[in-house]
Amino acid sequence: APIFGIDHDGMVNQWNINAVEITGFSKEEMLGQDLVKVHITEDFRVSFKTVVDNARHGQATANFEFPFFTKDKRCIDVLLNVTPRENVKGEV
Repeated sequence: APIFGIDHDGMVNQWNINAVEITGFSKEEMLGQDLVKVHITEDFRVSFKTVVDNARHGQATANFEFPFFTKDKRCIDVLLNVTPRENVKGEV
């Protein structure tokens, strides 16, 4: 399954080989990119940001579908499951 992570600023900080295969973007191309502004269609940016903001507050989201622009400019549907990550102190 494609796995990617974003930091608190929305910048990509994880991008696995399955994400590379599906999107055409290498890990090096994606790390540090603003995922929402660059790759998500405008009509889904607010709802995607809401899902991410909820994760920052510890709330997981399952089966959120959104369109994503691939390297070759195709728009593909991605099914997203968001799991908040905690540090050793239990902070999200």
